[in-house]
Amino acid sequence: MNAAMDDANAKYDQALGIEGDIRMPSLINKRALAGAFGAALISMAVPAYAAPPEAWTAPTIAVVGGRIIDGYGQAPIENGTVLIKGERIVAVGSKAEVPVPVDARIIDASGRTVIPGMIEPHAHLITLGHGNYPRWFKWLDDHKDKYPLEKIMEISARQLLVSGITTAVDLGAPLEPSLQIRDRVNKGEVMGPRLMVSGPWIIPKAAIFPDASSRVVGYSADAAAKATKANVDAGVDIIKAHGDLTAEQYKAIADVAHKSGILVTAHINDEDAIWNALKAHIDILQHVGSASRPTYSDALVKAVVNSNTAVVPTAASSGSLPATVKFPERLQDPILKALTPPDIWAEMQDSFKDYRRLGYFGNPEKADLLRADSLKQWLFSGAQFGVGTDNGVPLTFHTDALWMLGKIYTSLGVSPMWVIDHMTRVNAAILHKSKDIGTLEPGKYADLVILRGDPLNDLSALANVETVIKNGEVYKGGLTLSFEDKDGQAK
Repeated sequence: MNAAMDDANAKYDQALGIEGDIRMPSLINKRALAGAFGAALISMAVPAYAAPPEAWTAPTIAVVGGRIIDGYGQAPIENGTVLIKGERIVAVGSKAEVPVPVDARIIDASGRTVIPGMIEPHAHLITLGHGNYPRWFKWLDDHKDKYPLEKIMEISARQLLVSGITTAVDLGAPLEPSLQIRDRVNKGEVMGPRLMVSGPWIIPKAAIFPDASSRVVGYSADAAAKATKANVDAGVDIIKAHGDLTAEQYKAIADVAHKSGILVTAHINDEDAIWNALKAHIDILQHVGSASRPTYSDALVKAVVNSNTAVVPTAASSGSLPATVKFPERLQDPILKALTPPDIWAEMQDSFKDYRRLGYFGNPEKADLLRADSLKQWLFSGAQFGVGTDNGVPLTFHTDALWMLGKIYTSLGVSPMWVIDHMTRVNAAILHKSKDIGTLEPGKYADLVILRGDPLNDLSALANVETVIKNGEVYKGGLTLSFEDKDGQAK
């Protein structure tokens, strides 16, 4: 690595407080808050309880003055208040309905929109949107001393959280770094969304991800059951199964996982495989055509709907190429750049040089022809429909994939409110987390996002994240990140 790149990386590390470990300094101090929240009246006394080093908190926080979308699809609350005590919401309502205690720390959300923390049910934290899988994993192997997988996952986690995603499901990564990143986020050691991790997925033969990302089981039901048990015993939160498994293997996987109260999600596209997964009571069907395949039979769709099995069509990866052709500058997004180490950024940019010919996208013309019908079949079927992106795959970034996917859905006829509800309340229900997350109401975790703009008029406002609150901990959002000052250092 040349001296200039060494210097750029050192400045990035210094700006984020990294000394051999990705740790951020307090990103929010008194001066930063004034810029981030406009006229916010926030006192920065020492918090009453612990929060990650890049967050602040207080015993009581009141988010006041904004338009509140609570996740239930009803009319927004204008000039509303969300009152937070500790890590939970205690009141939500209009200014007249929710008195603010005199000791509350105030966040002024006037002129802004407040929504529940968004939920990403299909993420890949070991990838960052690099254009070529083999090249990316080769680069990581060449730089494994500096960038072990857990460090890449830390970078991804931070990108997700400052983009308004307060809960994410990581599907398919080596076991040890998966558990480590989840636990370190939970302990407040690193910044990131609340994570559910699958660890290695269960697959008949090795795939493109690193070998440790898979438990290869051939076509043996017994091997599939043992692999599932190994993941469960290790402490994963969800099981990921591949679409090429047999009916007997799906049943074996589901039986073992469900005995421990763990959901099973399947990477699946083929109609026969979906039937097999459905009969085995797989909980979540991921991809289901990937928005780039012909529609399924009416009988299959009806069976999925009647069983209340969740579907998560991952249309973001199919839509990222046309979105990039339409606006190539998205590949140099300044927020993404600010959240990516300079040497990784340089490698990613080099991988995008011929992005129209990336092998990942296969036959983009076919995908363009089939995308609308493929998605509409599920959107208007009555299925339990999750909004998830497959983010981290080529050209599909942790910082923008979810709202860009939402734009695809609104272009096909659903409302922005429908999208927000499904990114929050419905995704929480699919993950069996409705008790704690997904809506803004008393008793739920204080997970909310303050946006500049009106997402009900234009869903692109979901990109304008000023502030993220997770578990009552307050973070700067991507929109309020400073980029570089005249000396090239992050502010």
